[in-house]
Amino acid sequence: MSVETFLKWKILPRFMMLMSTLMSWRCAEWFMALPEPTGAQSAFVSVVMGVMTGVFGIWMGHEHK
Repeated sequence: MSVETFLKWKILPRFMMLMSTLMSWRCAEWFMALPEPTGAQSAFVSVVMGVMTGVFGIWMGHEHK
């Protein structure tokens, strides 16, 4: 596989987006399974979900080109 083909297929950015999505999903599952979440745990999940909106926005912007 040539470098041009690898870059054309955008394998790495798509893989990174998939992994980021799985990470946020697992974070949400962990939070929902907690019997009594603390404020720090709520803040952590809020930050992760907030970062995901930014990651998704950047990814969509680069896919548009």
